[in-house]
Parts: sequence; structure tokens; C-alpha cells
Amino acid sequence: MHTVTFVAAAAALLSHVEALNILITNADGFGTASVRELYRQMTSIGHNCYVVASVAAQTGAGLHAEFTTNPRLDADGDWGLVKAGAPSLGTDPTDNHIWYYNGTATAQVLVALDYIYPTICRLEAPDLIISGPNSGSNSGTFLETLSGAMAATYVAIERGIPAMAFWTGNEATVYSSLNTSTKAGLQDPATINARLASNLVQAFISKANGDRVLPEGYGVTVDLPYITSETSDECTNPPFVLMRATQDVGVKVAYNHKSGVFNRMHTDSGYKQFEATDTVSTVAPKCLSAVTVFSLDYDASHRRQCFNLADVTAIIPVLVHSNGTAPLTGGLGANASIAGNSSSQPPTPVEAPPPSGQTAVTSIATLAQWSVNLLVLGLVVGMTLL
Repeated sequence: MHTVTFVAAAAALLSHVEALNILITNADGFGTASVRELYRQMTSIGHNCYVVASVAAQTGAGLHAEFTTNPRLDADGDWGLVKAGAPSLGTDPTDNHIWYYNGTATAQVLVALDYIYPTICRLEAPDLIISGPNSGSNSGTFLETLSGAMAATYVAIERGIPAMAFWTGNEATVYSSLNTSTKAGLQDPATINARLASNLVQAFISKANGDRVLPEGYGVTVDLPYITSETSDECTNPPFVLMRATQDVGVKVAYNHKSGVFNRMHTDSGYKQFEATDTVSTVAPKCLSAVTVFSLDYDASHRRQCFNLADVTAIIPVLVHSNGTAPLTGGLGANASIAGNSSSQPPTPVEAPPPSGQTAVTSIATLAQWSVNLLVLGLVVGMTLL
């Protein structure tokens, strides 16, 4: 009896989840509320996160890799967070895990992987790269090669790193404007978007159970809807639904007769660019999050192992509704609170990066829990021996 109790207690107390090294980037810039809130959410879970994003928005830059030729900024960054004359590569003055670089979205990831991680942080490549939440919509397959946010995901996958990209129907806002409570008494849309993204990311991490978050060659894109928490709770907890991107073209060009140049314009986009994968088709698309799994392999004939999934649902966590599952549950959970006045303080600055060469690191919170576990385990052993 005592032996069984001891073994069960030891197994329960000593179980822990290793945190991951996660790179967060964003085509809207390093100062957006959504990227700061996602960083805060993922850090609070216990992951070791770094933000490397543009000093100014790089939306629509696509796969173009542009690196600045000037070691200093020749103009202020977005919202004036970084002034002209500052270094083209730098950190937030209050948190050395948050970096900016004056380059396109593709360049952000490359600078992070080839300089910041190995040289500054003394870390191996991240276990996962998250792009977003970015303002706008992925809007199907065509925009993926035009989107800066998607380009960051492409680069990650081609470098052998699992990647996920998030879009939101809400406009990008600066993190200093983040509200702890909106006029409707709810959390800021950026906070809710970050909570949704972090919930889904953590669900994929848990599903992987210590293995790669996604199989080699695979990525995930997620279109979050417009979160209405500024004015109402109409759409504040959208469910995640597995979709597939269609081949509809969501972008065309128009000739401007006054200026004499062509302009890119968006046609009707959003969920018209997705179709359900056996999910309940009667769900109104206005308030749901479309989760799309895609594969990327430019040498498929010689690397067939990248496409060894007989069923894509094998890597989908239960948080994502698929195969006709109903009723739909919100991505925050069935009874999640979105009431305002919750803590939206920035994460505590991290003074030093973890030791060199760690691929999966144990967070401070995890170490503290281990200390408590060992203390309680000692008490259990003592009681067992009595």
C-alpha cells in the first residue's frame, strides 16, 4: 500500500514539461500589441521566447529578402518607438529578448537564425517559429507568396524548423495603447488574439508530446476573425475549425489613370478562400478561426518522407474541430473569461539568455516547481518509511 502510494506520488510530482525555444516574428512590426501580448502569453506558459521583428511594417513584402545597407536608421520606426539614427539592429530598452531589425519579414528570420540566436543568445535554432498575429487575412493559397508574414513561415520551414502563422481581422496597434479593459468591459482584442494563438500553439506542442511540433516540411496557418471586444462580446471566443485553402485568387491589380501606375487591390477575401474539411458546414464563418495545414517541399520527388502523413488530422490537436465534430467550443475554452481589468503587464525583462546549446530549456517557473516537488517528495518518502 505504502509502496504503491509512494510510486504514484513520485510519478505525479516529478512529471514536468520541458519548455521550448520559440522565435516570434511579425510583419506588422516589433511594437505591435499583438506580438507583445503573444510573447507575454507564451513566456507565462514557461517557454523561452525571443521576438525579432521589423522596426516598421513589412506587410506585402512577400519572400523578398531585403537587408538594410545602413547600420543606422535613416527614419523613425513605426509609432516613433525607435528614432532615426538608432542602430538598424537593436533591442527593446526594457527587455533584451525583444529585438528589431530594419529589413523585410524574410530578413528578420534569417538575421535571427544566423546572428541573434548563435552569436548573441548562444542558442541553437529555435524549436518553433511563430509569425504573427499579423493584421489582415491569409485569404487562401495565392497570397501566401505575397505575404511578408507567410514568407517568414516559408523561411522557417525551409530551414527545417516547424512554423505557424497567425492573422487577425483586427488592425495593428502599438503595444502602449493596449487596454486592460475596453469600453465594453472586455479584454483588448490584441490580448484575446494572443490568448487564442497561444492556446493553439500549446495544443500543438502538447500533441507532439516531446517530438517535433510539426513533421518536417509542414506548416500551419490560422486566420483569426475580427474580435469585437472593443464594443461587444459578439465574437470574442471563436472556435478553431480545420479548413483547407482553395485556389481562388484573392488579389488583382487595378490601373490608376491619375497616377499612371498599377495598384494591387484585394478582392472579396476571408473565408471564401477556405472550405471546410468535413466540419459542420452550417457554422457561420463570421466568428471562427480557420486552421490550415500546408506542406512545403521543392524537391518532393527526392524527399517523399516529408509527405508521409496519411491523414493530416493525425497532427491536429483536439482543440481544432475536424471531421464533423460538434458542438463547436471556443478556442479559449468553453468557460473562458474575457472580462477586462485582467493583468496585461509586459513580461519581466530577462537579464541573460540561457546556457549555450540548449534546444529545450527548463523555465525558471519549472525549476521552482521542481524544488517544491522535491520537498514534497521528501515528505512522502518520510511518511512511507514510517
